[in-house]
Amino acid sequence: MSNIENKNSHVNPSFSLPTKEQKPVDYYLNGLVSGDRYILSETITLLESRLPKKRELGVEILSKLPVNHQPTIRIGITGTPGVGKSTFIEAFGLFLIDKGHKPAILAIDPSSQKTKGSILGDKTRMESLSSHPEAYIRPSATNNVLGGTAAVTKETIQICESAGYDIIIVETVGVGQSETEVDNITDINILLLQPGAGDDIQGIKRGIMENADIFVINKSDGAMIELARNTKTSYTNAISLFHHDLEGWTCPVLLVSSIAQLGISEVYDATMAYHKVANDNGFFTKQRETQEIKWFEKQSKKMVIDMVLGQKDIQESYIKLLNDIKHQTIQTTEALRTFQEKLSLIINSK
Repeated sequence: MSNIENKNSHVNPSFSLPTKEQKPVDYYLNGLVSGDRYILSETITLLESRLPKKRELGVEILSKLPVNHQPTIRIGITGTPGVGKSTFIEAFGLFLIDKGHKPAILAIDPSSQKTKGSILGDKTRMESLSSHPEAYIRPSATNNVLGGTAAVTKETIQICESAGYDIIIVETVGVGQSETEVDNITDINILLLQPGAGDDIQGIKRGIMENADIFVINKSDGAMIELARNTKTSYTNAISLFHHDLEGWTCPVLLVSSIAQLGISEVYDATMAYHKVANDNGFFTKQRETQEIKWFEKQSKKMVIDMVLGQKDIQESYIKLLNDIKHQTIQTTEALRTFQEKLSLIINSK
C-alpha cells in the first residue's frame, strides 16, 4: 500500500476480524419468532451490510418470515436538533411499556463523512429505556441517505414487528428539506417543537408541517411554560390553514415536559385516537398499501442504477466522463448526452 493510501485510510491496516461461519436461515427465523434480541440485532446487521452475501442472507430471512398478524403501529418522530427527541422518546417509550406495549426504537443518526458510521448513538441517551427488557433500541447511521431515515429502515421495521414489537418508533435525524421521507414508512408522525418556535413557523418546511399528525411542544415547564402556551396558540392557528389527509382528524398541539413526564399520557391518547380514526375509515390499510408501492418503486430504481453501473463498459465510460468533467475537458451537459448515447447503444444492442 502506498504512503498516500496509508494516509487516507481511516482503518488500522493491522486490524482484522476473525471470519465467522455463516449461520443457517432457520437460526435467524427461530430466533426472531422467539423474540431473541441478539438475533434481531444480527439480522438487522445483515440487512445493513455492504457485503452482497450477507445482504442476500438478510433479504432471504425477511422473505421467509411468517406473516405477522399482530396489529402494530409505526410512529415517526422528528424535530430540530436540540428539541429533546431522545428525552421525549425515552419518557414515551417507558409510558408505552406501562400500557402493556413492546416498543422498538429505530434511532437514525447522521453519518460520519469518513467512515459512514453513526456519529451520535442515541442508545447512550436513553439509558433507562435501553436497559428495559420490553424495549429494543437500534441506532443506525443514515449512510448519507436523504430523507432523515436509514437505507433499510423499512425492512428493519418489519423485522422488529416479526420479533414481537407492536409499536415501532422511528426517530429521524432532524428537520430538513428531505425529512418528509419518514412519512413513507410510518403510520403516524409526531413533530416536536420548542417553546418559542411559533415565531419561526416559516422556517420549518411546509411539507414537514403538512405531514405531521400530532404537534408536541417539548420542554413546556418552568420559566418556559408561558412561552410554550404562546407557541401552542401560534401553531394551532397555523394548522387551521392546512387540510389533513385523514378525514375527521384535526392535529392536536400538545404541551409536554419529557423530564417531568407531563403531557406524555396526552400524546399516547392522541396517538391511539388517530389510529382508531384511521382504522375505522380504511385510511390505515390504504396508507400502508401505498407505502409498499412507493418502497418498491424507490428500491427498484436503485436496483436498476446499481445493475447498470455494475456493467464494466458502462462503469468505465461513467468514470472517464467524471474525470473529463473534473479536468474541464468536457461540459457537464455534453457529458450527460454522451453517457445517454452510450446507454442507448448498449440497451438497443441487447
